[in-house]
Formats: sequence, structure tokens, C-alpha cells
Amino acid sequence: MESAWQPNRHPAGAGRSGAGRAEKPVRTAAERTRRAPADQTTVRRSNLVLVLRHLRDMGPRTRAQIAAETGLNKATVSSLVAELVQRGLVREGTVLREGSIGRPGQVVELDGHGVCGVGLEVNVDYVAAIVLNLRGDVISESSMGLDVPRLGPDGALDALADVAREAIRAAADSGATPVGVTVAIPGLVDVAQGVLTFAPNLRWRDVPVVEALLERLERPTYPVRVDNDANLSALAEYLMGGSPDVSNLVYLTGEVGVGGGVIVDGRLLRGVEGFSGEVGHMPFGSAQHVCGCGRRGCWETAVGLAALLRAVADPDDPVREPVRGLEPRLAEIKRRAEGGDERTLAALQQIGAALGLGASVLVNLFNPRAVVLGGYFATLGQYFLEPAMAELRARVLAPDAAGCRLELSTLGFTAAVRGGAHVALEAVLADPTLVPATDRRSLSSTSGLG
Repeated sequence: MESAWQPNRHPAGAGRSGAGRAEKPVRTAAERTRRAPADQTTVRRSNLVLVLRHLRDMGPRTRAQIAAETGLNKATVSSLVAELVQRGLVREGTVLREGSIGRPGQVVELDGHGVCGVGLEVNVDYVAAIVLNLRGDVISESSMGLDVPRLGPDGALDALADVAREAIRAAADSGATPVGVTVAIPGLVDVAQGVLTFAPNLRWRDVPVVEALLERLERPTYPVRVDNDANLSALAEYLMGGSPDVSNLVYLTGEVGVGGGVIVDGRLLRGVEGFSGEVGHMPFGSAQHVCGCGRRGCWETAVGLAALLRAVADPDDPVREPVRGLEPRLAEIKRRAEGGDERTLAALQQIGAALGLGASVLVNLFNPRAVVLGGYFATLGQYFLEPAMAELRARVLAPDAAGCRLELSTLGFTAAVRGGAHVALEAVLADPTLVPATDRRSLSSTSGLG
């Protein structure tokens, strides 16, 4: 089923100022509201959304710039900005002179330090959480190693709830109020019902994740959602990744399982039932190995984390021990590769070629501008890019790999939780009036559209 939210453009994201990004077309208020009659309250709310999203997408702006770029008149923009300031969603910054003639203008930029979104993740060997404010700044971040398949749904969700409570406490300590929680899980997810339908590597089936977490968190007033980890990772990459100009991309997770999230023209591609992106189960692996789904020959048996560990080390090698943590083990594999270890280099070359083989099918199918390698693919990406790109050039029908490039995600293993936090924050971006104003006296005098 289709999610209620689809991203529109790239927000500022953590650490971005908005300067230097490509300008993007913005619909005027009239274009946004002409489909159906609306009362003044509805139109004003729509205009608040327009201004808030514009500041998120385009970065700091003066009121005059906002008016010129959105099609709203200057008086309306001033009134809308005043309300957004009172709601703590934007703030006034430096004063700039917009040219050699005329009065200087004061810059307006996102604030939103008082609201936050919480992203959670359950994966095979860990649970994680992140809290982001409206600007994309990290308030809190944590991860806990966990044998999720062994614990089963109840035990793992107990641990996830503990991590969530710590994240929510950290948000409160910073003065931020959560507006939503989104859980990322590697598997088939019925987003509308809040149910994990099937997660082969977790060995979960038909788990009501949202209801279970609501109960454990004592039914908070804000919404709790669940979604596929690759979908949320793709959203995070599109919204705040290293290539803000890319609105057509395929994201590959690079975990124990291999999932794919597809962004087409700035929209997440979900499919009829919402189950698209299970690229790890394309039949490009060896029949020698059994996949977590129970079948043989799935692509993730050739390029997933288990395939990497199997190829680089014997069973008694420390890099095969989950208790050591994934990042230290990947660091050791990288150290061996840098030291010229022949087995390690041969394994990375082999996986890189298999990665390119599967990616070539996705490029032929979707013609993305970029295939973004996440998870461990990004950590060891310097060894995968050359063999993978060689496969793309050899197997993609269009010249020069159809204009597609391979990129390494800059988000590491946090992509899914970041995507989840952004989805949670979308509630405020869709209706800024959800955040109460600190001073309503002047709001009562604002009637009509401005």
C-alpha cells in the first residue's frame, strides 16, 4: 500500500546551510490550493506549509526572497513568518543587504529545536535509535548489539522499547518534543496496518510491530509507524545524502540481507502492495548457499554480509564472531586489504563483481542517476567500485552505463534510522499548526490568508 508521505525535495539536512544547492521550481500558493474551495484557515495552513517547506528545501531566505520564489505577496509572507517564529519552527538570523539599493533584509531560517522525530531500527544483530530535530541536527544516537533472531519478536521489541525510551528521554532533556516514531525493519512491511509480514533473516512472520511498541511505550500521543529499512534508507539518502541533485536513485542496504530502495523522480517506489525493493532475492547467487528466505541462489548469498565473512575468513577467524561487533570486524577486514592480504583482496574483488552484476539489472530496469551503496558496501566501497563499475559498463545496454554512477553512502549504518526520523517529522512539515505558539495574542489578529 502507498505510504501517506512522499518526499518532495532535499531538505537542508544535518550540517547543510542551503547555500550552493540547485534552485528548484516551487508551486505558488494559488497552484497548491486551486483544486478545491477552501476556507481561510485551510488556505493559511497551506501557506504555512509552503513557507516552512521552502525554507527546508532552499535554505535561509529573506522575506522578500520567499515572496518572490513562492508567489505569495510580501505582507502574507511577513505574517506567515511571524507565526512560524512564534511556533518555534523558524528563526530570524543575520541582516543582509539584497543589492546596492533598498532596505536590508533579515534572513529567516529553520529552527525547530523544540520538535523532533525518532527513528528506530531492528536488524539481525543490533537495534538502534536516532533523534533529529527539524533542522536535521542529531539530538541523540545509540546502538545496541543484539542477537535478534535468537531473542524472537517479544525479546527484541522489549530491547527496542528500552532504546526508544532512552532516546525520548534524551529529547526531553534537550527541550525537544517528539512528533512521531518510525521503526525500520528488514523485511516485507504492511505500512498501513503496522505489521511486519515477513522478515526472513530475523525469522519473524506476521508481527504487529506498531501495536507491540505502542503498548511498551504506554501509548504515546504521537504516531508510531513501521517501514522497510531499505525504503527508509533510500529516503534518507535522497533527502540528506551526499548527492542533493539526484532525484532518481537506487539504494542498496549492504547488511546481512540486501534490500533496495528506489526513488523515481523524487518519489519512493513501493509497488502495488508496498513490497517492492526485495532485490536481495534476485536469482544471481550460487545454488550452493541457502538464503535466509529458505531458497538457494539469491543475490544476497553472493553479496550479503555473510558472503563477505565466508569469503575472507575461516569459521574460527575472529572476524566471523558476531560478539566482536560489526564495525571492528569490518575495520579488520579493511586493514588486511590495505596490507595486501591476497585472500581478502580476492574476496572483495569477487563480491564487487557480483555486486555490479545485480546492480546492472537494476540500472537496465530503472535507469537511475546513481546506485548508492550503503551499509558495509560503503565501508569497504573503495574495493568494490572498480569491479562493480566494470560489470555495469559490460552489462547495461545503454552506452556509458546509461549515465549511472556508483556512489558510496555518507550515512553509514544510520541511513534507516535517519529516514525514519525524517518520516516522523513530516507531520509538522505537513501541518505546522500542530506545534503550539508561544504567544497567541498576535495570532488572533491574523485573519484571512496572511
